[in-house]
Amino acid sequence: MKINKWSAVALLPLLLAACKKSNNPPTTLPEQATITVENVLQSQPLVESGTFQGTGTPALILPGQTTTIQFSAAKGEAITFATMYGWSNDLFFAPANPGIQVYDASGNPIEGDVSSQVKLWDNGTRINQKPGATVNHPGIADNKNITEVVGTDAQGNAYLPASKLVKATLKYNGNSVFTLTLTNISGGTANETPLSPGVWAISYIVGGTLQNAAPLYTNGQSTANGLTKIAEMGDNSTLSSYVKSITGIFTPLSPVLVVVYNGIDNPIFKNGELDRGQGLKPLAQQGNADTLAAYLKGKPGIKAVYVLPAPTTKVLLPKIGAQTGGIVSQQLTVAKGDRIAVATMYGFSNDWFFASADNGVDAATKGDISATVKLYDDGTAINQFPGAGITQFNLAGTPLKTSQPIALVPNPNPFTTLPNIIKVTLK
Repeated sequence: MKINKWSAVALLPLLLAACKKSNNPPTTLPEQATITVENVLQSQPLVESGTFQGTGTPALILPGQTTTIQFSAAKGEAITFATMYGWSNDLFFAPANPGIQVYDASGNPIEGDVSSQVKLWDNGTRINQKPGATVNHPGIADNKNITEVVGTDAQGNAYLPASKLVKATLKYNGNSVFTLTLTNISGGTANETPLSPGVWAISYIVGGTLQNAAPLYTNGQSTANGLTKIAEMGDNSTLSSYVKSITGIFTPLSPVLVVVYNGIDNPIFKNGELDRGQGLKPLAQQGNADTLAAYLKGKPGIKAVYVLPAPTTKVLLPKIGAQTGGIVSQQLTVAKGDRIAVATMYGFSNDWFFASADNGVDAATKGDISATVKLYDDGTAINQFPGAGITQFNLAGTPLKTSQPIALVPNPNPFTTLPNIIKVTLK
């Protein structure tokens, strides 16, 4: 077939365009994405709480009998409890707030007799009568504040010091775990009495300050939250429900490591392997992401590395009452095929860290990616009750070394059950 010159001229632009398209395929232009990390934990002020009672029916602690409380604590944390002076109208035994200290100023566990810290208190809701088995329950109502009973009460009734009626002994079991033994030693005294089932509690300490230094009562104020039922009737159910409602998790999150990468596996860690010694250990134990960030920068496949501290507090604090939790954001430049991984310390732990599971998340993902972030144990420090461990770095301790493979932290775990703590979004 013969093609004239005008046909050839007409086809030339199409041929050139085809050649241009074939030789120069379009490239994927960089895009902007924003990653946001939030501490969404609704924190609670008490790290542990519980009840205690005798072994009989009813579950009184009779003269000569004992009961025990096992708990964990960090330096500065104290155990408090309340139990009724059974043969009274509304008296109860409890330590002075914030409770019995279990470590000395140097961080050494305290052991032995701590009975001198147990006090006798008047709940202020009933007129006192001469203590004894014939006391009239519930007696005549009163409306006064809680006061300590020292020697005599407001009606002139005499009492031995509480330490002569209740013996309190501390034993350190190791790894921040203690046993407090309460013994009713009132038998044969002028103040012989049974002790009722009781309630105990321990407050978190954050930055040297207890989150609730008076969880059961406050000297000089009105009774509240069910303490009256213990003081008047030996019924610990209401106060137990109250302290349980304010017992839970408190933890900050450390400055957040964010890595953008392409063509490689998750550069931060791999589940089931030992810590690589590249800087994850300082992140997991101390909340210091700088070492790992410095190591990763410039490595093959690494496109960008960020460490995101909170603007003022540096760490991401949880929600405290009506106060919102900490939040940080970072704008990222990403392209097709890029992936993103994050890591941040569970602040009140020995070496737990939140991190992107498997090979992170596709940078093109939009929305809530929290489900891709899991809690891991770095395996480099011996675990203790989170928020109540003497060797936890963020509670002024030094982690005890161990060497185990990195593993998911089960939920529930041997210490507690974890609620939602971290939220991560991409947009």
